[in-house]
Amino acid sequence: MTRLSVDTLNQNWLFKYKLYHIPFWCVYHYFWFTIAVANPVAAAKSMFFSAYSVKMLAYVVLQAFAVYFNLYYLMPRYMKKGSLTKYVIYLSLTAICASSLINGGYYLSAFFAGCSVKTMFGVDPDNFMYFYNTSFPSTIASMTLGMSIKLTKNWLQTQHRQQLLEKEKLETELKFLKYQFNPHFLFNSINSIFFLIHKNPGMASASLAKFSELLRYQLYECNDHQIPLGKELTYLENFIELEKLRQNNNVHVTFEADEPMPGHLGIAPFILMTFVENAFKHVSKDAGQPNWIGIKLGLTNNLLDFSVANSTSNEPGIEVLDYGGIGLKNVKRRLDLIYPDLHKLEIQNTGNRFEVHLQLTLAELEQSATTLQMATL
Repeated sequence: MTRLSVDTLNQNWLFKYKLYHIPFWCVYHYFWFTIAVANPVAAAKSMFFSAYSVKMLAYVVLQAFAVYFNLYYLMPRYMKKGSLTKYVIYLSLTAICASSLINGGYYLSAFFAGCSVKTMFGVDPDNFMYFYNTSFPSTIASMTLGMSIKLTKNWLQTQHRQQLLEKEKLETELKFLKYQFNPHFLFNSINSIFFLIHKNPGMASASLAKFSELLRYQLYECNDHQIPLGKELTYLENFIELEKLRQNNNVHVTFEADEPMPGHLGIAPFILMTFVENAFKHVSKDAGQPNWIGIKLGLTNNLLDFSVANSTSNEPGIEVLDYGGIGLKNVKRRLDLIYPDLHKLEIQNTGNRFEVHLQLTLAELEQSATTLQMATL
């Protein structure tokens, strides 16, 4: 193993277990102790090479414990769920308990130094409450610093996620239009409708209406972050009908959906469409064996259950995750950005069958933006 590989491994290990927090808290307390004694050398000697090390160790360890207990237990359990009264009570108890244990560090320092607390700190041993004058404000300061760093980090991550989401949405829309509004798609759809005019004018008229609705949806109705679920379903139905027309009965297509879809639930545009487009684009075209596509869409409360399966030709050299106009990698990225912790995606490729199963927790249209922001905290 090269020196570079060893250094990289050590760095990853340091960050994996967040061991860099230890020197941070040591430096933090050393900084304040240096200010207190006005001598950096004396502060270092007291902290690391004297009986005062026991007291300083109590400050470092116990305040760090109070900080992380607040950040990773109290805040997620109470603050983020709106239980502010309980949060303040438990936060205060945490600060008091940590300060009390830190006070014990003064007595341990005196014990290891072989002298009394009065001799070492100039405080009567019975005056336990005196040490709160230093330990309690210091603990509150450490916990406030930890919260400030955590909240700032969350805010920066939220801003970064929002920027990525905007960029991803724009790129997705442009790529979708690029692949959908290409001469091949338009020509085949219009050509199929043209031949239907002479064979079945009624079907041609209906197909032309679906084609018009599809174009209107793509151009005007999908510019928001969230659209009504019913509109997305209508678009899927129109797209499927046009694709069935283009396939010339070579592919058996089934589409099952719970109806009517509630209008108060929203969904990101083109999330479902990508999987359907992928199925039509890569369905098998073999003679002498069934070529099929099966699409199912169900809704239980706010949980959307969506599955798309199609027969495949098992062609060599095709990368499954690169299927589709905008690609399954792209839609997986969008799901991670738009629905973090609110979706479950399973993709299976068994050689002659390709299947996608998506479970998605939807929010009401007016709550969609709020849900997106809260999910990132």
